[in-house]
Amino acid sequence: MGESVYLTRERLLEIEQQVNKLKTHGRRDIAQKIADARAHGDLSENAEYDAAKEEQGLLELKIVKLERVLTRAQVIDTSNLTTDEVRILTIVRVKNKKTGKTHSYHLVSPEEADYDNGKLSVTSPIGKELLGKKLGESVKVNVPAGIMEFKILEISK
Repeated sequence: MGESVYLTRERLLEIEQQVNKLKTHGRRDIAQKIADARAHGDLSENAEYDAAKEEQGLLELKIVKLERVLTRAQVIDTSNLTTDEVRILTIVRVKNKKTGKTHSYHLVSPEEADYDNGKLSVTSPIGKELLGKKLGESVKVNVPAGIMEFKILEISK
């Protein structure tokens, strides 16, 4: 079955809506593309038909993956989340000791990770090292570019 996927209630609802949209509108749109391609005649040399069938396969794969996330989902109630240490769904502000720059990371499950928007997976090298740490602590993280050292400046939700 796999490990639990920790999500906020909002993210769970987003995924449910996405699955519903893919099952209804997505399937309908692809069925129409397949029907249109069939209308062009010989399927053995019909690139449009092949492309639509490929698209159908990718859509079904996406639906299955999202449904697996939903079956493993554990909703975390952020109202009960404490900020005495870094946990999943907390926001941690750190200072890079080498560069002096500060960064804020919202620690999330791998399924919600979006580095460009500050959402860092708890399974990433930085996420793993930050988990369980307290305000003022320092962490060393081995990343592909070398070793980074951070000091925890703030933990919030």
